[in-house]
Amino acid sequence: MSSKHAIFSRRSVLQSGLAGGLVLAFPWPLRAAPVNEPEQPPDHPDGQFAPNAFIRIDNSGKTTLVMPQAEMGQGVYTAIAMILAEELDADFAQVMIEHGPPSDKLYGNPLFGVQVTGNSNSIRAFWDKLRNAGAAARTMLIAAAAAQWQVDAASCTAANGKVTHASSNRSLTYGEVADAAAKLPVPEKPKLKDPRDFTLIGKPLKRSDTPNKSDGKTIYGIDAMVPDMKFATLVQCPVLGGKVKHADDSAAKNLPGVRQVVVLDDLVAVVGDHMWAAWQGLNALKVTWDEGQNAKINSADIWNELRAASQKDGVVAKSEGDVNKGLAQGESFDAAYELPFLAHATMEPMNCTVRLSPDGCEIWTGSQVQSRAQQYAAKAAGLPIDKVKVYNHYIGGGFGRRLEADMVASAVRIAKEVSAPIKVVWTREEDMQHDVYRPAYRDTISASLSNGKIVGWKYKVTGSSVLARWFPVAFKNGLDGDAVDSAVDMPYDIPNKRVEYVRAETPAVTTGFWRGVGPNNNVFAIESFMDELARKANMDPVAFRLGMLDGTPRLKAALKLVAEKSGWGSPLPPRVGRGVSVQPSFGSFIATVVEAEVDDMGEVHLRRVTCAVDTGIAVNPDTIMAQLQGGLIFGLTAALWGEVTIEKGRVQQSNFNNYRMLRIDETPPIDVHVIKSGEHPGGIGETGATAGPPALRNAIYAATGVPLRRLPIDRSAIASKKA
Repeated sequence: MSSKHAIFSRRSVLQSGLAGGLVLAFPWPLRAAPVNEPEQPPDHPDGQFAPNAFIRIDNSGKTTLVMPQAEMGQGVYTAIAMILAEELDADFAQVMIEHGPPSDKLYGNPLFGVQVTGNSNSIRAFWDKLRNAGAAARTMLIAAAAAQWQVDAASCTAANGKVTHASSNRSLTYGEVADAAAKLPVPEKPKLKDPRDFTLIGKPLKRSDTPNKSDGKTIYGIDAMVPDMKFATLVQCPVLGGKVKHADDSAAKNLPGVRQVVVLDDLVAVVGDHMWAAWQGLNALKVTWDEGQNAKINSADIWNELRAASQKDGVVAKSEGDVNKGLAQGESFDAAYELPFLAHATMEPMNCTVRLSPDGCEIWTGSQVQSRAQQYAAKAAGLPIDKVKVYNHYIGGGFGRRLEADMVASAVRIAKEVSAPIKVVWTREEDMQHDVYRPAYRDTISASLSNGKIVGWKYKVTGSSVLARWFPVAFKNGLDGDAVDSAVDMPYDIPNKRVEYVRAETPAVTTGFWRGVGPNNNVFAIESFMDELARKANMDPVAFRLGMLDGTPRLKAALKLVAEKSGWGSPLPPRVGRGVSVQPSFGSFIATVVEAEVDDMGEVHLRRVTCAVDTGIAVNPDTIMAQLQGGLIFGLTAALWGEVTIEKGRVQQSNFNNYRMLRIDETPPIDVHVIKSGEHPGGIGETGATAGPPALRNAIYAATGVPLRRLPIDRSAIASKKA
């Protein structure tokens, strides 16, 4: 799969590097800082070897690895530490891990140029930079030891935090040579290890954050505590864009523990001595709203407008061959697929703790965009950005929701009205009904078949542009590269094809990233239609795909492996089917088979999921397996039940009672097969969420003969149907 396109996508929006030289990675507390927190230390502290933004070694040998990305359950802290420690030849059991501070300059994602954790690219984006950082430090430490011994550096080796000169049986710890190493120039192109010599990378190591998460020691943003802190929760207009008309807070103010009610133009917050008081005060409020024009919008209107927009010509994202000529060959077929708005429903609701003073602002939260959170806080506080400190914590579920910093801005606005530090926590209902939703999409496809092959393919994506709002520089000439991701680089060998995009916005909701977005949508539509075309061609779905994957050998190998491991083709009981999907998304190549049963009432029972993945060099195979399992559950949940609907401008879903999750007893065995590879690492966090829905849909198609073209699954359409 080529990573070079003539369009912008989250994979290749910007190419930028971090500053070189000796820079300090500042320590970042896991818990809230004390009241009299010291200023950040200078760039070159005594007794610290700090050759780059990621590594610090003191005279005692203590090695600290600073994490540029946020940890939200994906295991990135362990994987990044493994890469750094591998090239550094540190003693992995002894290294310390710290959160990185907000800094686009030091910790900007190499693919975007800004500090952001998303797009499944923590490893694939930082792979080269982290390896070079570790190798440069190792080279300097070895050189310092060799100079002390007056021997050739090439005769020395490093391992487990020591430099050794084998012929003289001498060794020095990294701490013993840290001062001398700090005086040496940082090599621009240090020699990297041969992957055959890796001692950490490739091993299924236990995650460093698991023990503290298991016994409750881990501090998430919602756990942060500062002295004299008050608690607040809020209510916003249920209609996007609405304003406060009147707030009757008399009952709320009379409740024990309620200290203040803050009324802003778009929200009302209740401040209390503890969260219970704030919640009780919130329930006692009587607020009337000026709802505005969005109060007239319903889901039916949104879909009617989206369907009408899909009839328009779109901006061409990719064109190869002569699509009109291709569609005129053989037999032609048309289909349209629709995916709904989806909420993130993170386990940890939105929250932010603020300590504000006339000349400074401190923020405690969990963010996927630390530097953007700092910028939002500075703007809301009316302070220069260098007067804002952001203490980032472990994140209790991000999925793209914490790529936004709206909760930080709101918390600071509330804090400006309160004379004490304040923790603002959104209720589950406020969180879900004021989310930044995955866009609703409608995809239309025309294709022609000749001799069992697709010879013409016209594909059009219609939906909201996330990039136009979130990263405007990436939205050019009417094209959102993320919206057509996995469509412009679909893996099949088709001589004549065109991909178009039609932007269609909905004023009643704000859309954002949701563990995939473009690939969620496009892989579902493409892989669903592939099964329908296979049936039209009277071919097995796996064989049909294999016949058109010669240009993507890694994906072809994954498909063959998953067919073997899933028992593809073996007999199944009535109303049980297997469905397959493949995708080259996020730099990884994954093939998935879902086996599902459909009962007479139309209920779907997951029996087994099998996937095979080539994600390049597997830094930590155990984490890859866990991420795929979690992603598959996430995506299958959405396919079975996920949908956000609008009535009179209001989101109708409010909690897990009406925004259903897959339960433990409903979760099938999930077998993940990681293909050994020497290629550059790919992304893995979102691939499972993208892979599950089309494979499940195709399993239902095989079991019932019903070609569902919309999610979530319509049980009435598959009840009592026979293949």
